[in-house]
Amino acid sequence: MTRQKSEDCIKPQGRRKPVETQGIESSGGGEAVPVNEQPRQLGLRFETAEQYAKAEADGARVTHRRVSRAHAEPKSKRKEEAVLAATLEEVTGRLRLAFAVVASNQGAPGPDGQSVKEMRAHLEELIPKVTESLLKGDYEPGNIRRVWIPKAGGKGHRGLGIPDVIDRTIQEAVRAVLEPLYEPKFHPNSHGFRPGRSCHTAIQQAQEYLEDGHDWVVDIDLENFFNRVHHQRLMARLADRVKDKRLLVLIGKMLKAKVVMPDGVVVSNDEGVPQGGPLSPLLSNIVLDELDWELERRGHRFVRYADDENIYVRSERAGQRVMASITSFIEGRLRLKVNASKSAVARPEERHFLGFSLRRELMDGNVEVILSKRSKERIDGKIRELTPRSWGNTLKACIARVNEYLIGWVGFFGVCSAEVERTLHNLDAHIRRRLRAIQLKQWKRRRTIAQKLIQHGIWPKSAWRNVYKGRKSFWAMSHMATVDRALPNSHWDARGLESLERRYRLIAARRVAPVQLTLALG
Repeated sequence: MTRQKSEDCIKPQGRRKPVETQGIESSGGGEAVPVNEQPRQLGLRFETAEQYAKAEADGARVTHRRVSRAHAEPKSKRKEEAVLAATLEEVTGRLRLAFAVVASNQGAPGPDGQSVKEMRAHLEELIPKVTESLLKGDYEPGNIRRVWIPKAGGKGHRGLGIPDVIDRTIQEAVRAVLEPLYEPKFHPNSHGFRPGRSCHTAIQQAQEYLEDGHDWVVDIDLENFFNRVHHQRLMARLADRVKDKRLLVLIGKMLKAKVVMPDGVVVSNDEGVPQGGPLSPLLSNIVLDELDWELERRGHRFVRYADDENIYVRSERAGQRVMASITSFIEGRLRLKVNASKSAVARPEERHFLGFSLRRELMDGNVEVILSKRSKERIDGKIRELTPRSWGNTLKACIARVNEYLIGWVGFFGVCSAEVERTLHNLDAHIRRRLRAIQLKQWKRRRTIAQKLIQHGIWPKSAWRNVYKGRKSFWAMSHMATVDRALPNSHWDARGLESLERRYRLIAARRVAPVQLTLALG
């Protein structure tokens, strides 16, 4: 029997022998511990809650200069200099700038209850104490407050970990020191939580793979990734470039910080990188960068955004082989878990990737970016949430709330292809109908509704007949011809309601605006 040749992989010259990590056992999850056995965190007694106008300069919005050369390979000498610069002294020197970044995010307090405002008022007193404690090595991070938020689509909840403000400040300083060290070495196909990259750049790269004929996708879902990161493997990867052991010890303490559950139980943390801290996105990229380069070594075409991994192949059979081999690598080498029920080999138009689906037209080969089925369901649910029939405030307040969401939504999904206009047109019509229903309910009685319709130009006989004909709900009445004519699209435009279709056309026009040709005359 002849050996089948893979159509999507580049055959390596030599097979790398897998290396097993010795002496490491998989952790079995968290363990509840008594509160009185926890190490005490450095604290500062806050006696007052005075205003912080005097510390305004410390809270100015500061943006760190980040390395954006994602595709460039730094020189080895420069790399060694960067490694030497990743020290605990560099971290302590960035605490004030780090606090400004944390303050600009306006985050919630951690388990200690201290707000950004309170820390700002005592910043000059606290920074020297924290610096001294960090350099001595006796700083102990506080606990992390667990918060459960519903997942998009309403299926289950996602756990977020909110550290204390002082711990978030230290994590931000550590991130600012480590990011220039790792960012230039991350794989260019990684787009999540990186400067100069976004969901849109990930979708653009996926488009290019489909245009090249790789129109099957291996969609790999990592089960509970942020809570399954193996601490010892992560620390080993950090130690490859960070030579200051004091900094490594500090990061290890942050990873081991205990978690306070909503019911007050304190749970030990033996694995995972809690979502919610400034350092967790960088650490997650460090963990999965090993997977990126393994896919590169095997010659795969892939796109990764955080823990969303898509590999593009030419056939379903090739996809099944890739799924099996990469699952084995992820679970055996990285000690992570692939969610078999959510992972699949399928056509890109059948999968949800960062809110989008991709479809390759058979006739001309163009790749269309469309809304995924899940994104359509989400915006339908959000519209119902923003325009409840029991709305008790003014219609102006309802429109303002709807506009705030629509502007952000179309700003993100504005990269879709032109065929999305039909979907946006229908969404606009649905929003207007829901607003009409709210208006009718606020008019309450049928007599008042008929009088209002007449005031808006409806013939009196038609208004009275349609309002009193049968027993109709406000929702059914909102789509009557008389109501549509009394409250037309121009009525809502005059009241400031945003149009998804109109905004999308403006975005598309800026995206494809032609450059005028010039001819030098002389």
